[in-house]
Amino acid sequence: MKRFLRAALPSLAVLFLLAFLFRAHVLTGLALYLDKSGPPQKADAIFVFAGDASGNRILKGAELAREGFAPRVVVSGPDDNYGYYECDLAIPFAVRAGYPESYFIRFPNHAHSTEEEAVSAAAELRSLGIHRVILVTSLYHTRRAGSDFRAAAPELTSFMVSAPDKYFTPNGWWHNREARKTFLIEWLKTGATFLHL
Repeated sequence: MKRFLRAALPSLAVLFLLAFLFRAHVLTGLALYLDKSGPPQKADAIFVFAGDASGNRILKGAELAREGFAPRVVVSGPDDNYGYYECDLAIPFAVRAGYPESYFIRFPNHAHSTEEEAVSAAAELRSLGIHRVILVTSLYHTRRAGSDFRAAAPELTSFMVSAPDKYFTPNGWWHNREARKTFLIEWLKTGATFLHL
């Protein structure tokens, strides 16, 4: 074992040195792995995932509707927000930002994870007769949300579109405390999903 460690030590030292020298590239690459978003495509509806207290997700969904990518925006709204469904807080926020209330469809639900939300969303979208849907969530959440949704609704055509995040961007996220927390939590959740935990 000692002989193996002695032989491996120079290689490990070089590896750590390279990781240190190229840490910005490595950290950016790890963040970009979480991003599975793309450009919007014409669809029957837009589905906005819950979990964004800043309102960027619903504003992105409303913006896409205004640009003509889909006629309606289904707004997910799990409960547990001080006795409110999240959609009942998000829609008035978007209306105050200048978007017509007619864009939005409330989707109150009781999901406690992205996977549960995707299953509920798939059932709701089927009931609305949706075949093509734009899925809107934060950039760091697009890989996991898209994977969960495709597993729940393989027959629906979906397009992942990312909403901006106040703190998290792939380049330089490690300089911001909130972004570091977001990165760590999302990677933990991604790993848990991969391991089916």
